[in-house]
Amino acid sequence: MFRPILLLFVFATAVSAQLQPEVFPEMETAVRLAITEGRLPGGVVWVERGGEHFEKAIGERAVEPEREAMTSDTIFDAASLTKVIATTTCVLKLVEQGKVELEAPVARYLPEFVGEKKERVTVRHLLTHTSGNKPGIATSGITSYAEGIARACRNPLGDAPGTLIRYSDINFILLGEIVHRVSGKTLDEFAAAEIFRPLGMKDTGFRPAAGLRPRIAPTARGTERGVVHDPTASKMGGVAGHAGLFTTAGDLARFARMLLAGGELEGVRVLQSETVQRMTSVQTPDAIAGRRGLGWDIDTGYSGPRGKWFPLGSYGHTGWTGTSLWIDPFSKSFVIFLSNRNHPTEAGNVLPLRQLLGTLAAESVRGFNFARVPGALPPRPGGPLATVRAAATAEVLTGLDVLVRDHFAPLRGLRIGLITNHTGIDRQRRRNIDLLAKAEGVTLVALFSPEHGIAGRADERVGDGRDEATGLPVYSLYGEGRAPKPEQLAGLDALVFDIQDIGCRFYTYGSTLGESLVAASRAKLKFFVLDRPNPIGGVLIDGPVRDGAASFTAWHEVPVRHGLTLGELAQMENTERGIGADLTVIPCEGWTRDLWWDQTGLPWVNPSPNMRSLTAATLYPGVGLIEFCNVSVGRGTDRPFELVGAPYLDDRAFAAA
Repeated sequence: MFRPILLLFVFATAVSAQLQPEVFPEMETAVRLAITEGRLPGGVVWVERGGEHFEKAIGERAVEPEREAMTSDTIFDAASLTKVIATTTCVLKLVEQGKVELEAPVARYLPEFVGEKKERVTVRHLLTHTSGNKPGIATSGITSYAEGIARACRNPLGDAPGTLIRYSDINFILLGEIVHRVSGKTLDEFAAAEIFRPLGMKDTGFRPAAGLRPRIAPTARGTERGVVHDPTASKMGGVAGHAGLFTTAGDLARFARMLLAGGELEGVRVLQSETVQRMTSVQTPDAIAGRRGLGWDIDTGYSGPRGKWFPLGSYGHTGWTGTSLWIDPFSKSFVIFLSNRNHPTEAGNVLPLRQLLGTLAAESVRGFNFARVPGALPPRPGGPLATVRAAATAEVLTGLDVLVRDHFAPLRGLRIGLITNHTGIDRQRRRNIDLLAKAEGVTLVALFSPEHGIAGRADERVGDGRDEATGLPVYSLYGEGRAPKPEQLAGLDALVFDIQDIGCRFYTYGSTLGESLVAASRAKLKFFVLDRPNPIGGVLIDGPVRDGAASFTAWHEVPVRHGLTLGELAQMENTERGIGADLTVIPCEGWTRDLWWDQTGLPWVNPSPNMRSLTAATLYPGVGLIEFCNVSVGRGTDRPFELVGAPYLDDRAFAAA
């Protein structure tokens, strides 16, 4: 298990009128603990209120090919912060100038954006992610900016405009091109002239100059330092409305200061105060689940950086690379966290850390009552849980969904073996086997199945076989052996693990994961885990920790209800058992530890023959403990683990009692 590390920091500082410095060591400790857990190499934290700020560079900027210390002036690939810092602000500048209308159809500015109800999509729809556009475009074959725009315009809508919030890169690719056509300048030129130079954001821009590269935080292997990580933006030449911006914490602080001051900074007005009010207040219909401003997130499944205390009505945005900005207009404070969590691989995950830093940032604000904030938004109908469920639906992506969206980039050029079963599906219920078999640049060589077999229907030992759809061999990991054999791994470059677990120690998919991790290490293969949410949440940890010899139903020393995803379990096993595998976890996106399966919007598939509902999965860690006694736990009935019985139990006696 990850063991807590006690770190003591002493800050010698004058008493602050705006912030409580005693909270800052907790923020630094939170980041350092996440670093020790392998969630990121380092980052920069910035908290500010009323001209006072806390700023700290923590960890390392690079870990390969050589280690470099993180610095406060590190330049980060901002990823989707591009959408609000550059694109949204540029569009609204053009609205102020009377050159763009929010309610105008997109086709007015992009005539080729027509057909299939696209004529009904407005600029407002794009800015609020209510256009109905799909999440992104396929990057295969894109060789220029013009081709990227053409593909975004051709891409069919997924839903009717104005019916739901679906976060989409396409929306902002189109908005970036609107800026280009209306202003006559490319997005990077217009943003530099109208935003970055006036605000003194000297290290912010697209396609940073070669002289800045030593200060730029690298991202994933294979991406050149200073080149945007996002594959679509990269193929479009590094300038796109959804990604491509590079920036520093200090520059973002100037931008946040401008917004809190109503569009002006140090005598320079960038936006009208009415524009700032409009862009940062709710602009989506009440009938739609979730609340967004123009560009900015207010209350959706992406609102984790708000933490526990910043009120509804505060706003912010996040970026795929590990960046985030959250601004509270009520307490006049903001928190910036910049990291390159995807260096050197995509295994990093800062979602829980962002939420914790948001919570601590609010706790550092001196003398402000976050329990009662006049003007804050009320919770949406149904209460906090309903808000979370509505926001999370259609937001949570499994590791497989992320891999598909990113066009299988981490697996390109590899010959892989896939450890999976019937639970390995994406949001559209497509099999990972079929997706990987057709993936460009990926060679799927063999399949490996856990207990219950590749189809999840067997209740006894499983033999080898062959997948009917692809003709690939299927090697059983629940037959004569429990781990891939050396001869089965010959000719492979990597193993990919994608199975849905239920969060219980004696559910054997986690044991299959551990045995396979060891086999990959011995064969010197890469090992990828396509992570999936823990269906019973990641908050509650309960039951005894294994303290005896390892077995296939108790492979690692964790509690019965361990609260981990299989990706997290793999990282724990790899570290604590000294396995030393070349492990990469493709994390879920949008899942937080407080979310249960029915809050994710993901389709439920029975993980095993008797695990037929979320209720059964919830009960199993407790009920499964008594299965070794002389009682039935409901196997063979239509409600396994929901019923307990035995011939010697007298229901009349219970009733009388």
